[in-house]
Amino acid sequence: MHRFVLRCCALVLVALAAGCDRPVPANRPLRPGQVVEFGRLYGQNCAGCHGADGRFGPAPALNDGLFLAIVSDADLRQVIADGRPGTPMSGFANARGGSLTPAQVGALVAGIRKRWGVGASQPAEPLPSYVATSRWNASAGAQIFARVCAACHGQDGGGAVKAGPLHSEAFLALISNQALRRIVITGRPDLGMPDYRHVAEGSSRPGPLTEQEIDDVVALLASWRPAGQSLKQVARAAGESF
Repeated sequence: MHRFVLRCCALVLVALAAGCDRPVPANRPLRPGQVVEFGRLYGQNCAGCHGADGRFGPAPALNDGLFLAIVSDADLRQVIADGRPGTPMSGFANARGGSLTPAQVGALVAGIRKRWGVGASQPAEPLPSYVATSRWNASAGAQIFARVCAACHGQDGGGAVKAGPLHSEAFLALISNQALRRIVITGRPDLGMPDYRHVAEGSSRPGPLTEQEIDDVVALLASWRPAGQSLKQVARAAGESF
């Protein structure tokens, strides 16, 4: 009888000890698809290309008030989810073979806007649209390039002391028309490239580039892609209109 009581007590103690070690649900680690905290999502999926603080990465800055002023939440969501055709950026959404749920894509959109878009100073003048709105003209673009771009990128886009080449098969193979347009508008402030409002300073006709001039410069750059691919073919392959 004495042994039976001792054995029962031992079993009770074991059960109590096991209960003390039982994990608290709130402390359980989240599954990858459950993470919606912006810093963690950004660090795991975006920082490698766009920089730890949204700038100084190989890809254009996200920590850019002008960019966030012209891009809509819908455009941000689409780019994150579907990727950027014609560039190394693939789609991050589950539906595109990526690792992010719709909720996580939404958390990134909201986090980018909240962290870098709120309180950013914006120009007073009407802003150019994020996507092309006018008919392109590569010939006109060549004249604009000579006036506002050649001083840094070389007369034929072959590169100069201040900036690298744009007339380059390797560069143009890694960038889409829409990405070119975005950089013409916003510049690369993290790397010292002025935006569309200041790029013409010091030229014969200073002042912001117009919507048409932005489209024409992009048309010129796109026309430098390898022979055999017309501007419309390149745009169509990337799912863009021009």
